[in-house]
Amino acid sequence: AGVRRQVTAEQLRARGNALFQAGDHGAALAAYTEALSLSDAASERAVLHRNRAACYLKLEDYSKAEADATKAIEADGRDVKALFRRSQALQQLGRLDQAVSDLQRCVSLEPRNKAFQEALRALGSSMHEKMKTMSCTDSKVEQMFQILLDLDEKDEDKKQKAAQNLIVLAREEAGAEKIFQSDGVRLLMQLLDTAKADLMLAALRTLVGLCSGHRSRTMAILAELGAPRLSAVLGVEHEQVSLAACNLLHVMFDSLKEGLQKDFRGKEDAVVLDSSRDLKLLIKHLLELLVLEGASAHGRDNALNLLIKVVPRKWPKETNNSLSLWVIDQGLKKILEVGSTVCGSLGSLPVTENSRMSASVLLSKLYEDLKCDAERENFHHLCEDYVRSWFEGHELPGKLRAIQTVSCLLQGPSDAGNRVLELEGIMDSVLSLCASVCEAHQLVAVEALIHAADKAKRASFITANGVSLLKEIYKHSERDSIRIRALVGLCKLGSAGGTDFSMKQFAEGSTMKLAKQCRKWLCNEAIDAGTRRWAVEGLAYLTFDADVKEEFVEDKAAMQAMFHLAKSEDRSVLYAVASTLVNCTNSYDHEEPDPQMLELAKYAKQHIPEQHPKDKPEFVKRRVRKLLMAGVVSALACMVKSENPALTNSCRELISRVFLALVEEAEDRGGVVAQGGGKALIPLSLEGTEVGQTKAAQALAKITITSNPEMAFPGERIYEVVRPLVSLLHLQRTGLENFEGLMALTNLAGISERLRQKILKERAVPMIEGYMFEEHELIRLAATECMCNMAMSKEVQELFLAEGSDRLKLMVLYSGEEDEKLRRAASGTLAMLTSLHPPICKRIPQVTVHWLEILQALLLSPSAELQHRGAVVVMNMMAAAREVAEQLIASEMLEILSVLAKDKDKP
Repeated sequence: AGVRRQVTAEQLRARGNALFQAGDHGAALAAYTEALSLSDAASERAVLHRNRAACYLKLEDYSKAEADATKAIEADGRDVKALFRRSQALQQLGRLDQAVSDLQRCVSLEPRNKAFQEALRALGSSMHEKMKTMSCTDSKVEQMFQILLDLDEKDEDKKQKAAQNLIVLAREEAGAEKIFQSDGVRLLMQLLDTAKADLMLAALRTLVGLCSGHRSRTMAILAELGAPRLSAVLGVEHEQVSLAACNLLHVMFDSLKEGLQKDFRGKEDAVVLDSSRDLKLLIKHLLELLVLEGASAHGRDNALNLLIKVVPRKWPKETNNSLSLWVIDQGLKKILEVGSTVCGSLGSLPVTENSRMSASVLLSKLYEDLKCDAERENFHHLCEDYVRSWFEGHELPGKLRAIQTVSCLLQGPSDAGNRVLELEGIMDSVLSLCASVCEAHQLVAVEALIHAADKAKRASFITANGVSLLKEIYKHSERDSIRIRALVGLCKLGSAGGTDFSMKQFAEGSTMKLAKQCRKWLCNEAIDAGTRRWAVEGLAYLTFDADVKEEFVEDKAAMQAMFHLAKSEDRSVLYAVASTLVNCTNSYDHEEPDPQMLELAKYAKQHIPEQHPKDKPEFVKRRVRKLLMAGVVSALACMVKSENPALTNSCRELISRVFLALVEEAEDRGGVVAQGGGKALIPLSLEGTEVGQTKAAQALAKITITSNPEMAFPGERIYEVVRPLVSLLHLQRTGLENFEGLMALTNLAGISERLRQKILKERAVPMIEGYMFEEHELIRLAATECMCNMAMSKEVQELFLAEGSDRLKLMVLYSGEEDEKLRRAASGTLAMLTSLHPPICKRIPQVTVHWLEILQALLLSPSAELQHRGAVVVMNMMAAAREVAEQLIASEMLEILSVLAKDKDKP
């Protein structure tokens, strides 16, 4: 047995050598690896490690090449081939001094070897170059700082160039380390302290390079600059500087949290730096910035956005929510200070139109991050204490602050909002302030009433008390700003029936009147944008009604006014715009009632939901066209681009739903891509709710199926489409999603080897194979066609020869199926496999006894395409091996081929 094993390892090594000579380095590596598992002899193993090192060098995996060569050298220190290979690997890994010592050993072992001498000379000069560059970089860094810190230097161009060079240098690891070692942090601190915007921007952007993915450097920089200085820069008036500081802090958080630990690679047991203290220090300063009177409004927004990104857990799998608990404990009241700000009141904090929305989103994220009732109860108590502290004993301004807090909570964690609404006196104050003569007070109260109307718990109470009050305000108020809000309240209360046509709470026609008024306000540019936003809120509710949808898409000015608002600075309008569009395109989920239940309901005289006649498919199709003509795609693309807390996951899902409705018709897809739809769909398909990601992925699939993918997703973008498309193959997706995912991947797999490699890397092949056994014939066909294109890849060809696999058998049998399209795909795959990977030809007769009759049936088929595929397979099999050729000739194959060769109609 020992002898037989030895032979096997030797055979495998010989096969590996042959494959290596033929240029198939991946397969050679596999052969050597298998041989290693069978070989016990030390000398044999050393040779195999040396050979594997050669494969890894060719495959550009230099650290593995170094490891294998080292194993060979450990067995025989005089193995020049292994030494030479290790020197090549070390050179590529940038460890030039070690590479030189390996080469010097090679030259001393074989002094006459010209190749070794040449390699040593080349390496010497490249080291000399590197030393020169390093010393040159040293002087460059000093020079750049000198130019930037020289107060007498008047040449602005020169300064700008120096700043740009510094930023570029910091992006490269070697450059970043150089700046860091050359006392760069102190000099960057001096630039920050100049208080000149351009110099501060240069310093902040350089620091981003120094901190990116480098934990220990980030900790050192934080220690030197200090958290107070960083948070002060975030709070400056200059918007760009504040944003650059926000970007730097985000990078620092990432490095402290995960720290790719470039500095510790390969030293797994190196000292682990504890960065949790630093994290908390930074967050503490951000929370203090929220209530700092001297901080700018956008600085406050940036601090809120940072907290949203870095505090709550990113994935449900993470179990540790201690950071959120700490922030709630230390800073919940500070966040509520921003959320409860009443604009224009005495001593209020400077805020933007987005600040309160951002505070709501942050509160919502923190609340969602809680794991048990005790944690939630604590959150509720803190909110209730805060509201009470303003409501009791602060007269009218305090009551307004309390009511504003309620609004903020209702828009965020609505459970907490409902709890504070129930505190004694709150609801009465809201109702009485709705009738206030002071516009600012009335605004606060009406908005609170509207947000309360949204939450089902209170809706019945509010419907009883609020409707008459809001109607009064709507009819008699002098101020448009108040009337618009009252109207939205009425819309919310009136749309309680949802899309159900027969459940409208308003008298016939009044919904239409309200919608008309909303459109009028929306188009009136004399009204401020903050108030016009409420008109969109109204439409988001009224467009449940199909008559309202129809009138809205006929009003081009109103559609364009809404798109214009969607692109504006005020991002709180995003959700309302997306909701309106979902309603107009009917892209919400449709519940199909069960016919039996309908009969029972009629019998029991119960209410039956009805669909509006104008919600039928032909109406929806027409509405989609009108929206496309009005420019909906560029508005959606702009909404997706917004790096803003208002773009919540549920908002992203609504946008994905609209996109899917827009690409339903194949002829509209080109236009959607041309206006930036394809680009916008990629981020939507990679982040958000599961439903949202799937809808966006399905829209991408539809585009990929009917348009040229290289035109639709130019450059690198085409590779980003692969992962969303593969996600459509998961078992929990619908049959239609599976089918469209397969069709789209078929198109991509036919384009290039690099795309096929990307599909392989995303582990799609086992899923594609799974669908080849699917009951549904269209899915089975799509999977087989996809496999046909994937078979152009070497790795996939190898799979067809794997031991114990039925892949090849299935392809041969499918080539004999009745379904002509399936036969075409399967026989096409066989033609491809036998052409590209001749060993498959020998295997075909072994997989099924029916192989000959299947090939003959292909050649005798009435379809020229099938005959052609059959002829290619037979030709390849004849050329591959004598024993296969003999079997073919012994059958009727020769006669069939002779007849076909004379057919003049099929050249």
